Order: sequence, then C-alpha cells, then structure tokens
Amino acid sequence: MTLQDEVRRAVAAVATPPTAKGTAGNPRGTTSDLTIDETLLLHSAGWEPVDLVYGISWWSIPWGVWQWATGEVQEASAAFAGAMDHAAKQLRQACDQAGGSGVLGVEVGVRVSSHHISIELTGTAVRRIDADSHHFEFVSDLSARDFVLLVRAGWWPLGVAAGASFVIAPRRSAREWASQQGQNVELPNLTQALYLARERAMERMQSSGVAMKADGIVAVKLREGRASSSVRVIQFVAIGTGVHLRTAAHRSIAPEMVVPLDEVVREFDVKSLRSGKGE
Repeated sequence: MTLQDEVRRAVAAVATPPTAKGTAGNPRGTTSDLTIDETLLLHSAGWEPVDLVYGISWWSIPWGVWQWATGEVQEASAAFAGAMDHAAKQLRQACDQAGGSGVLGVEVGVRVSSHHISIELTGTAVRRIDADSHHFEFVSDLSARDFVLLVRAGWWPLGVAAGASFVIAPRRSAREWASQQGQNVELPNLTQALYLARERAMERMQSSGVAMKADGIVAVKLREGRASSSVRVIQFVAIGTGVHLRTAAHRSIAPEMVVPLDEVVREFDVKSLRSGKGE
C-alpha cells in the first residue's frame, strides 16, 4: 500500500460517522475528550458522546495596519469575526457528519500574527440516546457537567458568542516619556487602549448573543494583553455560551454533596496555625 493510499484511508476513516459500518463490518468507536465522570453524567441525562470534531479558519490581515495608525485596528477585529464565524460553521458541519446533535466542551484557540488571525475550535460532538434522527441543536464551550446542570434547570445552550477588539495605543510624547522615567506613574495611553478594546469586544460578544436570540451569556472567558511583540498593540477577546430559557421559569436544583475518595491526604502541623505560644 502506497503512502497516498494510506492517507486516503485515514481521511475516509475520520469522515466515517461512528454509526456507519467500517471495512471490517464493525462500527467506529467513540472518540471523546470528556472525562469518565462527565461521560457517565451525560449518559444519565440521556446523551452520549460521538466523536471529536474540529473547525479551523485563517483570515488574512492587510500589510501595514499595525504600524501607522492609532485606535482600533478595524481590519484585525473584522478578521477575528470572520475567522470565528467560518470556524464555527466548519464545526457544525463536522458535527453533522459525525451524526451528532451538538458540540460540548469547545476549546477556542486564537493566534494573532502580523499577517493573519487563526481560530481553532475543538469539541466533542454529542447526541441524544435512542433518538430516531439527529439534527444540529447547539455549540457550547460548557463542560458536560455544566451542560447537564443547565438543562436540568430549564435552560438550553445555543451557540458560542464571541467578540474581539485590537487597539493600538498612541505613542507618548518626548516630554511625557522624559517626565515618566524613574517614576511609578500610570501610562494612560495603554490604560485607555485596554478600556477601548474591552468595551468594543464586550459589545460585539453581546451582539453575537442577541443575534442567536439568547437570554444571556454564561461561562465567559476573557483574554487580554499584548497582541504582538509591540507593547502598544492591545487585544481583548471575550468568548462565552449563549443560553435560552426553554421552560416557563427557572427550575431550582437541590445540590448534593459529593466527596471524592481518591483525594490525597495532606498532613500539616497544627501548631503552625497558632499565632503564638499557649494559644
């Protein structure tokens, strides 16, 4: 068998849904990044993992946009939105091909360079157990545990809401630079740039949630700081899961205490907790 034949065979195996029969007459096994307790909990709620699915997109950024302007870099913010939307579409298509109804535990990888922005989405496709047919229902970065709690409370995940902003802080004047040397003072140009990036990113994430008709966004993860080797380029990325209340009202859940039996016992000296002798 040639290398090309092996590559074709590997691609065909990955594209084969787990319910389909393989060449040996056996169904493909389930592949998942869920933990054992998450898988069992998912089964108790009537769902099962199907396969790992991916969505990747690279969007180019015009040359020179990082060097000459100040304020928000619209081209970079638009590239992030386009890459995120295209990667999410690829993730949904992969979920459909795998025979899943939704994607859980989506991990979002963001890479920003001078010429492009890449988005990598990885998650586990899941589906209802014993369902006659499967149609796509949601994408979420929630864990299986959070998903089960959300559903039991009457809520439902819709999709991943995201927003990003990239801002170039203005340069300090020569007088400002000289006056701030050797002092502990705020750098207002960087502070204001981060505030601007934060406001724009949060607005775009909220607009993304409104577009999918979500009642709110949960499990929001933030990423802020420098976007490149230059300290003046500030990025702020906000990503969460849009949710919708499916029942007439929120249902309260009675929590139960769970004590793990494999917890490592940590010994310590009780005397070390005392502030002084005789206490």
